[in-house]
Amino acid sequence: MVEGVLLSDLESEYVARHMQHQRQTASHDGEQAAVEVRRPAPVVRRPDVAPVLPKAVSAVRRRTGRATVYVVTGVRVAATHERTRATLRWAIRNGIVYIATGVWVVVRRVWEAHTQSRYERMMRQAELAGDIQRLIDWEQRSERARAMRHKRRMDCIAAPFALAKAVAVAAMTVAGMLLALGITLAVGYRDIAWVLAPLHAVVDLIAWVVWLVTVVWLPLLLAVPWLALAALWQLGRTHGTVPAWAASTRLRDQEGVIVTPGGVATALAHLGIGKLNEAIKKGWEVEFLTPPVRVNNCGYHAAFSLPMGITPDMIADRRDVLARNLNRAPLEVWPTAAERAGYVDLWVADPGSTERPAPPYPLLHDGKADVFAGVPFGVSQRGDVIIVVLPGGNLVFGGLMGQGKSNAARVVILGAALDPLCELWVFVFANNGDFDAYRPRLARYDRGIDDTVAAAALRALRDLYEKVAQREARLAELGAKKVTRTLAEKHPELRPLTALFSECHELFGHEQFGKEAADLAVQTMRRGRKTAITLAFDTQSSRADAIPPKIVELVKVNACFAVKSWRSNDGFLGDGSFQAGIRATELRPGKDVGTSLLTGATDERFEILKWFYIEADDDTGYDAAAEVIERAMTYLEPGSTHAGTAIAVTDTETQTERDIIADVAAVLGDAKVNVADVPPRLRKLAPDHPLYRSMSGVQLRTILAEHGVKVPSTGRRYPVDPAVIRARLVERSVQREGE
Repeated sequence: MVEGVLLSDLESEYVARHMQHQRQTASHDGEQAAVEVRRPAPVVRRPDVAPVLPKAVSAVRRRTGRATVYVVTGVRVAATHERTRATLRWAIRNGIVYIATGVWVVVRRVWEAHTQSRYERMMRQAELAGDIQRLIDWEQRSERARAMRHKRRMDCIAAPFALAKAVAVAAMTVAGMLLALGITLAVGYRDIAWVLAPLHAVVDLIAWVVWLVTVVWLPLLLAVPWLALAALWQLGRTHGTVPAWAASTRLRDQEGVIVTPGGVATALAHLGIGKLNEAIKKGWEVEFLTPPVRVNNCGYHAAFSLPMGITPDMIADRRDVLARNLNRAPLEVWPTAAERAGYVDLWVADPGSTERPAPPYPLLHDGKADVFAGVPFGVSQRGDVIIVVLPGGNLVFGGLMGQGKSNAARVVILGAALDPLCELWVFVFANNGDFDAYRPRLARYDRGIDDTVAAAALRALRDLYEKVAQREARLAELGAKKVTRTLAEKHPELRPLTALFSECHELFGHEQFGKEAADLAVQTMRRGRKTAITLAFDTQSSRADAIPPKIVELVKVNACFAVKSWRSNDGFLGDGSFQAGIRATELRPGKDVGTSLLTGATDERFEILKWFYIEADDDTGYDAAAEVIERAMTYLEPGSTHAGTAIAVTDTETQTERDIIADVAAVLGDAKVNVADVPPRLRKLAPDHPLYRSMSGVQLRTILAEHGVKVPSTGRRYPVDPAVIRARLVERSVQREGE
């Protein structure tokens, strides 16, 4: 009987076959052998190397019949052990594979540089795509490249003779110059020995260079192969990806993290679409117009074909399954219809990229803006900063409450405020202070829920409509087709104007003003594209009485934050957007705050945009925009309209009805009070005063600064000191008595 040994299934099968051979041999010789093999229960854990190798060594030394079994088992276990595989994977992945990839990249580049392979490949793709114009273009490029290559070869043939001639001429010229220098020195020093002194110096210099080369040459010669290997390793590491068998266990478990053509094809084959599965069974293979290409280290972009009977909408409807097949979250995979019929544009973001916050606002600390060149909005899913030209590009921001619409509007207006030429109008149909910090820069600013704000907005729309006609007439006089920055700099009446209507559903839903306001907005947008007048609207509702469909159709830039239904999606992004795969319903309310789908901003069908965030704290009154606006005021061109010009007259008249310094002193006690807590006290003191009814802490701080009282910042809190207020009262009284 053979001693029982704890073996894996494969080892037990090997032993069983060996024992069966012994039984057959014994039966043939007339001998009977009772062979019993004890099969243990299957062991899930891979056997370790340690228990097997000593037995193999011992069996070999004793030359027993089980030596072959133990040796084969020991070698197999040692070779397939995870530690051995991990070591080999590390060595291969970090050495051989990267170096081999680097060699392949260099060879391919050299081959393409010295042959017509690149042009032939592009011509084949153009021919397969049926793009005749592109095929002709690449054929012409190929002919030019062939002619230039022939010219370079002929130049190389003549190069040795030209080089020899140049060297001879240069040597004779240098020798003549050195002899002339030597003669000059000989005459100066009255010594004939100086004639050859410059030549001797040059010969000594050449000898020293030769000695230096002989000393350095050997170390350089020894270092060159290692430097070449290092260069190839770096090139392969940055260019290629390791094969699956060389990848670590973690990467194999997350197969599909690196998007490849094969991975996309496999993911499509498991979408569960009947017609697609049938086409694959009949031999259909996916064709890539653009294979998966990595973009800005943020993800992969690809464009691939679909078989007959399959539309991009079908792929978009199965986006969750496609994301699962590619080991991504649903928000990280976006298939949409490509420009070419029958193809799908696919964007696959890196895992977790949607969770990363947007970088800081690029103009937060310095820099100007130009609305004609574009103002920064945010960062796309590909990591690109999205910059949008405002003139001719009206905007709509929509989505659920609390998803970032107001911040998006603040970003746009802040960028426009940094343009020294741009005039800004803001109307907020709510009692929030989102734009109070912008007040010094705004030519018109009204906020509140009263009919007076809706009436002011209606008057503004009438004025905008009139301005469009005036600017059209002015452009006709100048012989220009549209307003440019050059024209705006020369003619103040043509300076760009941006008007924002925040929470516009209150305006368009107004019983008295809504219809006229909608008509004026539509007419202004239709005619104002070339007059540098930009309208922007934000709302939380997509109903027709909240944001008229004609406005959504006319705007160029649509930003939709998280919404619940396809109706809301199409209401903000335009009819048919949901069917085309442009779906803000995939954004998660409360989690994807500050992220929207943006259309009309780039050449892409849509962008997943992370908006820059302008920090604000309602509790302390801190608003990062205040410092930017303060800087923007220093950029203004002479004659610019802002709160300190015409519109400020109304504010001044309102403020003179009450002495705000005296009122602040009256509501303060003996302790310092945060500036955000002072306006409620002023409203209690004078509830009918219009300035106090809509005043915020930021606005009060600005007004106090205008009256000579600066409220300092202490840890982003702005305490108002009653002693400073009273001292200002005394100082003002003394000044008045002196007058």
